[in-house]
Amino acid sequence: MVFSSNIFLFAFLPLFLVCYYLTPWRAKSALILVFSYAFYAWWRPDFLGLLVAVTVVSYAVALIIEAANDAAKRYRWLVVGVGLNLLALAYFKYANFGVDSFNAALQGLGFEPMVWTRVLLPIGLSFYIFHAISYLVDIYRREAPPARDLIDFAAFIALFPHLVAGPVLRYHLLAEQFRSRIHSLDRFARGCLVFMVGFCQKVLIADTVAPLADAAFAAPRPTFSDAWLGSLAYTIQLFFDFSGYTTMAIGLALMIGFVFPENFNDPYVSRSITEFWKRWHMSLSNWLREYLYISLGGNRKGVFRTYVNLFLTMLLGGLWHGANWTFVLWGAWHGGILALERYWDQRFGKPLLPGWLSVIKTMLLVIAGWVMFRAVDITGAGRMFQGMAGLNGVALSPGMAWQVTPDRLGVLAIGIALVYAMPWLRRHSGSYARYLIVPLFLWSVATLSSQSFTPFLYFQF
Repeated sequence: MVFSSNIFLFAFLPLFLVCYYLTPWRAKSALILVFSYAFYAWWRPDFLGLLVAVTVVSYAVALIIEAANDAAKRYRWLVVGVGLNLLALAYFKYANFGVDSFNAALQGLGFEPMVWTRVLLPIGLSFYIFHAISYLVDIYRREAPPARDLIDFAAFIALFPHLVAGPVLRYHLLAEQFRSRIHSLDRFARGCLVFMVGFCQKVLIADTVAPLADAAFAAPRPTFSDAWLGSLAYTIQLFFDFSGYTTMAIGLALMIGFVFPENFNDPYVSRSITEFWKRWHMSLSNWLREYLYISLGGNRKGVFRTYVNLFLTMLLGGLWHGANWTFVLWGAWHGGILALERYWDQRFGKPLLPGWLSVIKTMLLVIAGWVMFRAVDITGAGRMFQGMAGLNGVALSPGMAWQVTPDRLGVLAIGIALVYAMPWLRRHSGSYARYLIVPLFLWSVATLSSQSFTPFLYFQF
C-alpha cells in the first residue's frame, strides 16, 4: 500500500484515524502496530515475518547489552545484534547482486554460471534495518535507555508513515513521544496541510515529468536534447517524488501527535556537494555520519584518513541505495567530490566559484550523479553521458519527441521554478497559501484516480 493510492486515502487512513482517536491512550501503540503491520502486509504478507523477527531480535539484544556488566560483553552483543541485521540485509538485498557478479566473472573465465534462485527484496528493508541498527548502537553508547515495552518499540519500527521509505529516525527522538504527545485540532490540521502539500508534489509534479525521464533513459542512442531533457526531468522527478513522500510522512505523523524532523531543506540551492548533503535526505545523511563516518574514525585519525572516511561513507551509502554497480559509482562520485571539497576548504579556505556560479556548478555535479543513479547499468549511464556531450546528435529523437507534450514541459518548468523560488515563497506566502493547497489536493486526487499507479521511487531501496 502507498500513500498516493485510493485504497489508502479513502479506506485505510480514515479507518485508522477513527480507530486511533476512539482508542484509549494505553492501547494506542498497539493500535498503531496492528495498522502498521496491515499496511506492510498489504504488499506481501509473507515478509511481515521478517519485520517481526528484526524487531524482536533487536529488542532482546538491546536489553542484553544494557544488562551486561562489562564493556567486552556489551561489545560482543552489539556485534551480534548489528551482525544479524546486516546478514538479513545482505541476503535479501545483495545476494542476487553478488551471485550475478560472481557468475559474470565465471563466464569471463569460460566456466558455466552458478544456478541461483533469485531472492525477492522486501519493501522498506533498508529503512527498518537502519532503524534497528541505530537503536542498538544508541543503547551500546548509552545515548538512550532501552525500550521496556515491546509494543512501543515494535510500533516505532513499524510506524507506517516512515516504515517503507523513511525518514530514517533514531529511537530516542520518538521514545518520549510514545510515552506522551500532544493531540490537538491545530496539530491535526497542520498535519493534513503538510500531507496535502506532499501529495501534490508527488502526483502533480513528479508523476507528470516521469515519462520524460523514462523515455530518455530507455533511448538506445539519446541525443543532446534527449539526454539533457531526460536528466533534468529525472532531477525534478526524484526530488518531488521523495520529498513529497517524506512530507506526507511528516504530515501523517502530525495527525496522530508525532513530530518528525524535516528531511529536505532546499537541496538544489546548495553551493557545494558538502552543503547538498546537509540539505538532501537529511535523516540519512545524519545516520551515515553518526553510525558510519564516526565509526570509521571520522576526522580524528589525520587528514588523509578523513578523506578516506568521507569516500568510504558515501561509497557504502551508494551501495545501501541498491545492489547495482551504478549505485556504487554514484556513491564514489559523491564521496570523491566531498573529499576534494574538504581538501580545497582546508587548503584555500574559500569557495572555488562565487555566488550563483557555485549553485550552477553544484547542480551540474548533482545531475551527473543522478544519471548514474537512474541508469539501469553502467553502459546505460555511459549512453546518457554520450548524449549529454552531443555525440549522438542534437535534436530530439523520434522516440523522445512524442513524449514531449506541452503539459509535461510546463510542469517541468514549474518544478524547476519551485525549486528555486521555494525559499522566497515560504518567507512571503503567508497563511493564505493554505487555501490554495485544498483545490490543488482535490485536483491531485482526481488526477490520481484517472491515471495508472506510479510507485514511489525510493520504495526500491
